Amino acid sequence: MFNQIERVGFAGLGAMGAGIAQRLLDAGYDLVGWNRTREKGEPLLDAGMGWAETPRELAASVDVLFTMLTNAAAVEAIADGPDGVLAGVRPGTVWADISTIAPDASVALAERVRGTGASFLDCPVSGSPATLAAGEMSVMVGGDRAAFEHVADVLHAIGPKVTYIGPNGHAILTKMAINLALVVSVTALAEGVALVEKAGVERSAVVEAVLESVIASPVVGYRAPLLVDDTDVFADVELQQKDLVLAQDLARGLGMPVPTCAATSEMLNAARSSERADRDFVVSVHQAYRRIGGME
Repeated sequence: MFNQIERVGFAGLGAMGAGIAQRLLDAGYDLVGWNRTREKGEPLLDAGMGWAETPRELAASVDVLFTMLTNAAAVEAIADGPDGVLAGVRPGTVWADISTIAPDASVALAERVRGTGASFLDCPVSGSPATLAAGEMSVMVGGDRAAFEHVADVLHAIGPKVTYIGPNGHAILTKMAINLALVVSVTALAEGVALVEKAGVERSAVVEAVLESVIASPVVGYRAPLLVDDTDVFADVELQQKDLVLAQDLARGLGMPVPTCAATSEMLNAARSSERADRDFVVSVHQAYRRIGGME
């Protein structure tokens, strides 16, 4: 039913995608990559990754295909057309999409992939480049359970925490719940820090206390320090707000209230005009709170 896993493909070599691809190489997999700009793949090519000139060529040459792209439009763009994945994917191949896209778009693509004799899994990850580097990335999986079990060892090369959720789309829905909570909590952190800063407390002291407190979750652990030493960008405002928009769209369709999601999205709207909108979203939101509070 499934092809023996001899070669793995990876499309989408941004910061996170490149890091995941490197882990697959480090685990000993014969890896072939593709990206719209070859330059982003050069370090991986130097490390031993092969290269495909088109998504079709990539899909035709591998037994497991990973994709990690910005949104549904980007995933569909590499799926369709004479040089797309659907034109090249072979029966028995498993396509595991790591992208966080709209659940209905993912389910629709899974149905199209089934028509080729291949299988499609939604496999969003939870974490950041820092989490990935620490070997603590978690993976959620939606789709055919037999397909999941076939590629489980490959998924464990990405991170040690791999959870099968249910049918196609269910892993993305779960990722949406996680990211809703993540963005709300990190925005609340920025709000609290800005509030007591205006009252006269030193920002670095607040951050130090936060990291020793009960709210020191993994995401707070790597994001709170950015409020003092703005050195990394795990996700900017635009990328992080995408997750809230997906949740709001889902909520409208279900008739479900998501008031904290809506309020947080409005704050991210304010942060989009921040002078630091290109930095990590916790930095952008914090700067927006300071501006609104008259501190800048």
